Amino acid sequence: MQIAYLLYDRFTALDITGPHDVLNSVPGNEAIFVAERAGPVRNESDTLSLVADASIAEVTEPDVIVVPGGFGTRALLEHEPLLDWIRSTHEGTKYTTSVCTGSLLLAAAGLLEGAPATTHWLARDTLAELGAKPVPDRVVEHGKILTAAGVSSGIDMALRLIQVEYGDELAQAVQLGIEYDPEPPVDAGSPEKAPQPIVDLVTQAFEAQEAGQPAAQARPP
Repeated sequence: MQIAYLLYDRFTALDITGPHDVLNSVPGNEAIFVAERAGPVRNESDTLSLVADASIAEVTEPDVIVVPGGFGTRALLEHEPLLDWIRSTHEGTKYTTSVCTGSLLLAAAGLLEGAPATTHWLARDTLAELGAKPVPDRVVEHGKILTAAGVSSGIDMALRLIQVEYGDELAQAVQLGIEYDPEPPVDAGSPEKAPQPIVDLVTQAFEAQEAGQPAAQARPP
């Protein structure tokens, strides 16, 4: 399968590299990185670039698209060149996927009207405003659309895609191959689990970054 990974200014790196490493483990999968223009694209913290192999005009019939999140999504919610590419490629994809706030772009393109979908927990209200029905699940399937929640859940989404397409054994083999067996030192991976002061702190930091301001070097009280 040809898998097109969409890049845009201020994307979140793990939203792309997580699914890529998972899906690239399957023999025969072809990865292609695309953007409006071929060339390097900077991530949201302006600390690294990924290189788009081709422009979106050159990649029109991928089997899978992966739309990452990042603070750059907010500037693209009415950006028709990108939204039109998502709409048009979706017509022929086998799977259309997103990670984190990438689902906002799917919704803005009209693909999630009235549909269950997930996103980063801080973007659930925005996703609802764009016509989707946000749910707090880590991965949500709706027909051929798979949406993943915040950042790290892109790995779960890609494993689920492999499971659906190829079966349990290959999904298990890929999971073992990348040794994906999370044991975080703390249990604060969702707003439902994290202490409220931590939720407030992260909310403030994200709001500052979304506004294009450096996040304050604050610590929990």
